[in-house]
Parts: sequence; C-alpha cells; structure tokens
Amino acid sequence: MKFWSDSIQDGKAIPAQYAFCKYDAKDHLAMSDNKNPHFAWSNLPAGTKSLALICHDYDVPSKGDDVNQEGKVVPASMPRVDFFHWVLIDLPATRTAIAEGEFSNGITARGKSGPESLDGSRQGINDYTGWFASDKDMSGDYYGYDGCCPPWNDEIAHHYVFTLYALDVEKLDLTGKFAGADVWKAIEGHVLDKAAITGVYSLNPDVVAKL
Repeated sequence: MKFWSDSIQDGKAIPAQYAFCKYDAKDHLAMSDNKNPHFAWSNLPAGTKSLALICHDYDVPSKGDDVNQEGKVVPASMPRVDFFHWVLIDLPATRTAIAEGEFSNGITARGKSGPESLDGSRQGINDYTGWFASDKDMSGDYYGYDGCCPPWNDEIAHHYVFTLYALDVEKLDLTGKFAGADVWKAIEGHVLDKAAITGVYSLNPDVVAKL
C-alpha cells in the first residue's frame, strides 16, 4: 500500500496552515488555518472494504501544570501520552485521496459536528473535547480534524502520526460518540495493511530552530 501527502513530508515540520495554533511573537501563539492536510493512496490490498485514518500526537505532557505558563518549561523528561487529532472511519475503499481542507478548513468554537461525514464516512471526537471541557467559550464535542497546538514552552517538538488503515469491513462496529482508542480497539483483527506519515511541530522558537 502506497500512502503520501502533498502537504506533509515524512519526518519534516508540518506547515502552520495545517495547525490549530501558529507561533506569535507577542502572545506565543495565535489561531491558525486548521486545514486538514492532503493525503492520497494507491495499491490497496485485495479485500479492502473501507479505510480509516487516525492522527495522534504521542508527545503530549502527562501533566498540564506547567503547560503554557510564563517562566516555566515543560521538561523533555516528562512522561508523555497520546492525544488524538483526527479519527476518521468508514471511508469508502473507492476513494483515492483526501483534499486539503476537505474535512476541516478553520477553527469551529465548541467543535465541528459529527459523527456523520463525507461519502458515508464517520468521524470520532478528538482530544480537544477533553482539553476544552472547562472552557466556557470553547467547550463541546470536537469531531473530525483539529490540528497541532503543542505547549509553546515545551522543550521537545511533537510528533504527529497520520496512519491510514485498509480494513476488511465496510463499517466498523461503533455507534454514537467514539474516540481514537475506541477505533484502535475496533479495528483489531480487521487490518489488511497500514501506512503512516509523521510530521513534527513546535511553537517554541528554540525548538523550531533545530527542526
């Protein structure tokens, strides 16, 4: 299975238009374009009936006490956890690409609607749902794609893994509101092949300079 992107180069920095936040010299960060990247694929394995696409960041701080706090840093030594940015399932196997901005083009306060999406696909909630839960202006269910916004005071760059799965079922056995971990469990035993592209992103100028 071949998997590629015109938006992101594997192992390279993700352009800011695909991020939720971009660097700002005055305030450290500002809202960005939040477009979903372009992806395309070919040579799916025989028997592929649907596709799933998951984006997760495995570098998220396990504790948020020092995140985006003046005079503090999030140390590289801090244990890290997963944060899901996109959970897309039931994408028809007849599809060969996702266009830039097709599923997300801008930030929607309180989250985009779901789970139903284009061409009969479904989108799960991403982890901004939990991140904004206590924010009176932003709280809601964040379906679909919302891009990078790592802590601006983090000592490390974050890695965003976009994984395409070729599945042997047309619809995954999930109902209602579902998240990334639910999809990882639901696809067990149904994956015919998979491929991934990893981009890196940081809002810390000292880290960006080393990318």
